[in-house]
Amino acid sequence: MRIAIGGFQHESHSFAPRPTGWAEFLHPGGFPALQRPATLIDALRPTSLPTAGAIAEAERQGATIAPLVWCMANPAGPVTAEAFERVAALMLAALSDTLDAGPLDGVFLELHGAMVAEGFDDAEGEILRRVRAVVGPGVPVAASLDPHCNLTREMVELADVLVPYRTYPHVDQREAGARALSLLVERIGRGVPFARAFRALDFLVPLTAQCTLVPPMQPVLEARAAIAARHGIAELAFCFGFPYADFPGCGMAIAAYAESRAAAEAAASELHEYIAWREPEFAQGVLPAADAVAEALRIAAEANRPVVIADTQDNPGGGGHGDTTGLLAELIRQEAQGAVLALINDAESAAACHAAGEGGTVALSLGGRSDGAPLALEAVVERLTDGRFTLGGPMGKGNPADLGPTALIAVAAGGRATGVRVIVVSRKMQALDRALLTHVGLEPAAQRIIALKSSVHFRADFQPIAERVIVAAAPGPVVADPAGLPFTKLRPGLRLRPGANRAG
Repeated sequence: MRIAIGGFQHESHSFAPRPTGWAEFLHPGGFPALQRPATLIDALRPTSLPTAGAIAEAERQGATIAPLVWCMANPAGPVTAEAFERVAALMLAALSDTLDAGPLDGVFLELHGAMVAEGFDDAEGEILRRVRAVVGPGVPVAASLDPHCNLTREMVELADVLVPYRTYPHVDQREAGARALSLLVERIGRGVPFARAFRALDFLVPLTAQCTLVPPMQPVLEARAAIAARHGIAELAFCFGFPYADFPGCGMAIAAYAESRAAAEAAASELHEYIAWREPEFAQGVLPAADAVAEALRIAAEANRPVVIADTQDNPGGGGHGDTTGLLAELIRQEAQGAVLALINDAESAAACHAAGEGGTVALSLGGRSDGAPLALEAVVERLTDGRFTLGGPMGKGNPADLGPTALIAVAAGGRATGVRVIVVSRKMQALDRALLTHVGLEPAAQRIIALKSSVHFRADFQPIAERVIVAAAPGPVVADPAGLPFTKLRPGLRLRPGANRAG
């Protein structure tokens, strides 16, 4: 049995300030660089990525792996036509070479599901179409998906099985890859496709309401598992949607795979009804930045553990550039002693800190490269690094980070220390791993307040040490309420927030 393995991941924010080009796939912060066939297996095997799970499962099943191409870029604006075509061309060329080398029994792809590219709003549908065109209708194709996938009917029709992660924070990526590979092997063995059913929900859910550690999403995932078991489903794929993609397929959706069409339809309908009935529960609020900082200071005054503030609207994992300064300005204004903010993505300021050296004082126009609102401040450079470290938390364990020249600075105001520190990096990364702090010499558990550029992923590594978690809304493109975005392409009848214009 011979199986091709590759991947092409991106989560695209239609309204983010910067597009995603070829360079962003070559050296993404917090993830491996683009891998070609010769390096893919060895580079990805030790990571937490779905492809690592697929590799391990393929080897367990005794399959021969034919490596293709794998790449990922951090979430941002839509993928440029050049980048999409170059990556797709590399993958299809490798797939063609694989077919020339011998018969192929199946294809596994690590996809995201929320990629928007110039010319292709449903980019994963286009990738699957091209792969299918090369291998033909008789070769089974399976893919892992991020649960923020905007699952479309075309994706379900083109792939034999699609397997999203079950968790957000995504701590089961390897398991999802292994399960998709296992189902691909099952599909190869059975010789005929699974019966399929597809359902789309008609309301968008903000990222802050999608965390599977807590309600309302936690009980939905529990119901998903029970429904799948009750109907004997091979895979009941539930995708939460990425509510920043402006195209008709945006939103939550379900795909069921089973022995019979009746079982697939019944399971998909039951889960659809369960979620639809609970729609109002998905309406979640956040605190304005000033209130969030004030609340954090109040709690920290009597706490023995850090208070964590999530700067959700500048989340690099949702398309933010990781450089807005609204929350930082509020920490400084309220003199948040013992606070550290991770991170500000600003290569120019990081370079200035390196030029000043450890112990040096530097005047910075910090951040604001994406929104034109930098923050002028003075700082003492406390620590300099090359930005290279290995993630150790539940989400990214084993993944390499390369954030470029990095600095830990202590912010001053009017010639005196404010008690606020900032980690300044040269490449963006979502602040989802404690290693981001430890690699600059900070012990996370010893901090009073930790402000993180993240929406939910931070919870996997930081919530266990947190006294309290506060979600803040400071300026940024990853708006907590997607209803405020200027959509023009969404399908008719899709509600922009849970419960909005709900009948009855």
